Amino acid sequence: MIAELARDLKREAERANQRRLLVLAGDRDRGIDAAYDAIEAIGVDEGSVSLVSTREGFRFERVAPRGANDLLGRTREAVVLDCHDRFVPNALGRAAGAVDGGGLLVLLTPPLDDWPGRRDGFDESLAVPPFTLADVTGRFRERLVGTIRTHPGVAVVDLGETEEGVGGSGDWTPTIEREGLTHPSPARARSPPTRPATATFPETVYEACLTADQSRAVRVLESLSTPGSAVVVESDRGRGKSSAAGLAAGALALDGSDVLVTAPAYRNAAEVFARAREVVGADDDEGSDEGTSPNDARTIRAPSGGCVRFASPATAAELPEDPDCVVVDEAAALPVRLLERFLAAPAVAFCTTVHGYEGAGRGFSVRFRDRLAESDFAVRDVRLDEPIRYAREDPVESWVARALLLDARPAVPEAVAGTTVDDVRYRALAPDELLDDEVLLGEAFGLLVAAHYRTEPNDLARLLDAPNLAARALVAGDRVVAVALCAREGGLDPETRAGMYEGERVRGNMVPDVLTSQLRDESAAEPRGLRTVRIAVHHAVRDRGLGSRLLDRVHGEFADDVDYLSVGFGATPRLLRFWRRAGYRNVHLSTTRNDASGEYSAVMLRPDGEAGRSLLDRHAVALRDRERDALSDAHRDVDADVVRGALAACPASESIDLTDHEWRAVVGASFGPGMYDVAPGAFRDLAVAVLVGGSGDVSLDDREERLLVRKVLQGRPWEAVADELDYVSTAACMRALGSAFEPLVECYGTDLALAERDRFVDR
Repeated sequence: MIAELARDLKREAERANQRRLLVLAGDRDRGIDAAYDAIEAIGVDEGSVSLVSTREGFRFERVAPRGANDLLGRTREAVVLDCHDRFVPNALGRAAGAVDGGGLLVLLTPPLDDWPGRRDGFDESLAVPPFTLADVTGRFRERLVGTIRTHPGVAVVDLGETEEGVGGSGDWTPTIEREGLTHPSPARARSPPTRPATATFPETVYEACLTADQSRAVRVLESLSTPGSAVVVESDRGRGKSSAAGLAAGALALDGSDVLVTAPAYRNAAEVFARAREVVGADDDEGSDEGTSPNDARTIRAPSGGCVRFASPATAAELPEDPDCVVVDEAAALPVRLLERFLAAPAVAFCTTVHGYEGAGRGFSVRFRDRLAESDFAVRDVRLDEPIRYAREDPVESWVARALLLDARPAVPEAVAGTTVDDVRYRALAPDELLDDEVLLGEAFGLLVAAHYRTEPNDLARLLDAPNLAARALVAGDRVVAVALCAREGGLDPETRAGMYEGERVRGNMVPDVLTSQLRDESAAEPRGLRTVRIAVHHAVRDRGLGSRLLDRVHGEFADDVDYLSVGFGATPRLLRFWRRAGYRNVHLSTTRNDASGEYSAVMLRPDGEAGRSLLDRHAVALRDRERDALSDAHRDVDADVVRGALAACPASESIDLTDHEWRAVVGASFGPGMYDVAPGAFRDLAVAVLVGGSGDVSLDDREERLLVRKVLQGRPWEAVADELDYVSTAACMRALGSAFEPLVECYGTDLALAERDRFVDR
């Protein structure tokens, strides 16, 4: 029965050049046996089959659920996803994406009626202390089961469930609940690629294209040979955008260009390199294709001296070795601030998946596109619509998009365009309400996707099932215009706190973990906190105070339940100002950059009780004292305006204790003939004092504050500081530094310092 159904599904999939989904629901051992029967029945080579499972010992290639990323960019005739021990939503998207047209995706699941009520290894990851596994719900799987039972192209076989403790062997009769056949028309031939008459790339490059869309994209990408050109290539998954970029990169390298390629990880750019290698004719790359570190360099060299090379996003944004052009693959999975740095390249292509399962934040289409349009680049757009690996209207593609909300979007702009803070209502987004209202869920999750470049299917499961999360929104009528996702943290028992202090990772407690294990505060995980994980405002109503209004309402609701509120984010001057205005204060700046964003992370707190105020006070003082030295060491390359924002948001009071000699040195360099180099430590103490807390006692302009950061705190060479801050000479820069310290002497100077000042002023 199962073999016959599998053959029918495979024949229909091949006829339509689509995929089909076969769900084998019931006992796990029976499911594995049935999967073997199905794979054998459809007659595919075992080498073209992958099985995603926590178990080992299969004839097929086995991929662990946590390693499902390895399927990205690969093509398989069949993929079996074992959903019993650890069902990971991300793995579902990646498993489906690896199945080629004419292929079969097989899910092994518990009985569908029972599945939402069962708990597995993924659920354990949602049981964030102090919550337990019993607190995790099964709403995500309840919704998933509903799509399995209603979506076209999905076959369901009930295998039955064995009694507890009894194996899956013996006589059993499966029941076909849904046959999953859609009886589609035969697949239409793809539109043939052509080489435009005006093309400059070799004929072989266009012959390697598979569709007219691809050849059109390659033709547009030819413009990367001209400085000042930018190209945006957009498509849904499986349309060949990465292949087109790879063909163009290889052709550019053949012509002698140095092409720098970046993506969230090398595996995301593997198809770019595979196609570029075909064009160049290179046998080996410098660096292993199998590595997974985003910092591992890969290089394809062409006989002309050109090359195609990979660098991680943060490294590539520095434009190492001055490339001729840059290709950014999966651009929507990178933060807007990082994307902006690629606008310094001579020419650049941004290739992006419109609906992705690896995180496809719409900051690219909503915010970055405006900044690209305002740049000096001549921008050309190209979109690929025709699927390559399978035909249009593929039911597995639409099912995955529906099940994982890959196409979730905020409300249409016209529906919310006139909204102001006076028009909105604050409301909780209870998980049960989200489950029952697909429009509400889609708009809320769509805003979260738009707000953050790494929102992914696992986050949908967390939104519906994680006991530590709370979602709140502002709605205009019934349209969601702003949403905040918050996580309860802290309140941990002494044993858990002690383990955290010794280096044990405690899931879902980001801020307590940083303060405890990194900053060595053994009691930091005792107070109860509420961390804003995401906050998003509809792009049609930004800059109207809705984000601040939403935070105010969240603060009001939870003030009596927690000791502090917190947030962690990639530090930018704008975000530091936003959170400072919302009452948050800085307690930490990470010592390393995030590989994907290229930013240092800040942690900020807003106390709501005595325990929270105590936590903030001691960590603010620690940050002030730590940054005095870190800015000339680990933070020496932090942007000056980020430093200013981070210190201004630190509420520690000034701590100045200079010796008489140090005061004489400072006064001499400020009002007289002295030199800064005589007592740099004294200048550093004063610079920290004036920048911390945004002191209103001393007024320095922006350039003067940047001068204090770059020269005094970060120890940059005079020449470099003068050049960066546009001083006419190093001598002018030195004089400006002395002048900047004059009001500091006036404000903080001792009687001796003021008397010393008078000696110079009265001359």
